[in-house]
Amino acid sequence: MGKYEESVYRLIVETSTNLPGDVRRAVQEGKNKENRGTRAGLALSTIADNITMAEEQVSPICQDTGMPTFLIHTPVLVNQLELKRDIKAAINRATKEGKLRPNSVDSLTGENSGDNLGPGTPVFHFEQWEEDYIDLRLILKGGGCENKNIQYSLPAELEGLGKAGRDLDGVRKCILHAIYQAQGQGCSAGFIGVGIGGDRTTGYELAKQQLFRMVDDVNPHPDLARLEEYIMETGNQLGIGTMGFGGEVTLLGCKIGAANRLPASFFVSVAYNCWAFRRQGIKLSPETGELLAWLYPEGSGFGMDREDDASLRQAEDNAEVQAPPSGETAQGTREIYLQTPITEEQIRSLRVGDVVIIQGEMHTGRDALHKYLIDHDAPVDLNGAVIYHCGPVMLKDEEGWHVKAAGPTTSIREEPYQGDIIKKFGIRAVIGKGGMGKRTLAALQEHGAVYLNAIGGAAQYYAKCFKKVNGVDFMEFGIPEAMWHLEVEGFAAIVTMDSHGNSLHAGVEQASLEKLSMFKEAVF
Repeated sequence: MGKYEESVYRLIVETSTNLPGDVRRAVQEGKNKENRGTRAGLALSTIADNITMAEEQVSPICQDTGMPTFLIHTPVLVNQLELKRDIKAAINRATKEGKLRPNSVDSLTGENSGDNLGPGTPVFHFEQWEEDYIDLRLILKGGGCENKNIQYSLPAELEGLGKAGRDLDGVRKCILHAIYQAQGQGCSAGFIGVGIGGDRTTGYELAKQQLFRMVDDVNPHPDLARLEEYIMETGNQLGIGTMGFGGEVTLLGCKIGAANRLPASFFVSVAYNCWAFRRQGIKLSPETGELLAWLYPEGSGFGMDREDDASLRQAEDNAEVQAPPSGETAQGTREIYLQTPITEEQIRSLRVGDVVIIQGEMHTGRDALHKYLIDHDAPVDLNGAVIYHCGPVMLKDEEGWHVKAAGPTTSIREEPYQGDIIKKFGIRAVIGKGGMGKRTLAALQEHGAVYLNAIGGAAQYYAKCFKKVNGVDFMEFGIPEAMWHLEVEGFAAIVTMDSHGNSLHAGVEQASLEKLSMFKEAVF
């Protein structure tokens, strides 16, 4: 292996498994602001656990390792074609070793390439410059937060905020609306990059470029610096909170850039990124490919307070993740063990806010499986079963398959199917993140089921709960979309939609809309 490929491989592994110091500081500051006894506080503690586990085990922080996107500055005369080949070879190796999930899917056939390579994958942005070294940066932005990107064309009428005009106040309203519409589906607390101007394509590129800035930098443009500060303060007053559970911390970073535009067009593009803000960069020798320096501070030496947090010490000791004892907690939250298969009577006893700890077998299922099950029978009996919206990272050795990362995916994508599948198969619990809509809520109530919200991005925390792979179906869908049958122990999640018509997500969304409407007029 050449030096270029080895250096890029190290970059990929570091980006996937180890959050940089500026991101860690932002997460720690958010954790300090949130009441530890609340759902949002508990979620942030789990996130902190997961960050430590991923670093120590050199495993993906989140199972969705996203679309690898490289921003590369090269001196004149560097062969960019050769550099591309080395990057692709490093991507292939990292995928085979479980540092990246195979995420590249043919848009026409649905076939997964298996190696994260294919037309348009990975994404390259090359620029030449007059420096004497290569600046190579990588961002791994998962599909859940990518789906919450949004672009506005001004003037526009925005829910809760009214008319947004072609001025900085209109931009302000667009950014606030972007935070509101993401709710918990993008794994809040999140980071946003904003691009003002450009065309539809370059506006989004500009927005994503902002995510390469340091979290704690100051915008050199005074108006944009003031707007960034205003958005950070106001966005955290919307009450959306971590995972959309409600709370004090919704936003961990905001960066805004501007570019010229056509007179007829005024776009505001927002790139939303989850708390698992995976971006890193390296400085390379153009002659040898040697890694000369990291461009963002590395690892746990920066920003994470680990001294007074028992849960972090537990992770550092590589202890097994244990479910808390059942019964009432100090905060009055019920914690209830359920053994699969689950009865309707057990489900009807649950209420929004209960913490459920699952033992037994659960089955993963995402987009391809839900589409399939509408018109076909299931390969296993799903009566009383638990479906987990999850596309895990899996590795196989001589002993069989092993779960390497297994956090929840965004559930709302399954809204067109979920209610019908619950009815058809007798499913009693659906686990995911971000909540689901009215059709699913009605099905939960009619057929006796619940929606359980796991902590988005906590892929190592949950992987510890999977003790055995009992089998797999539909490998032709690709590893993330296959139906994995997993033996689980101590898998904890929160009831956020129950069988009595209650939805935490609907409540938080309505409350945040009311708060959003308070900021129709503002001075910043």
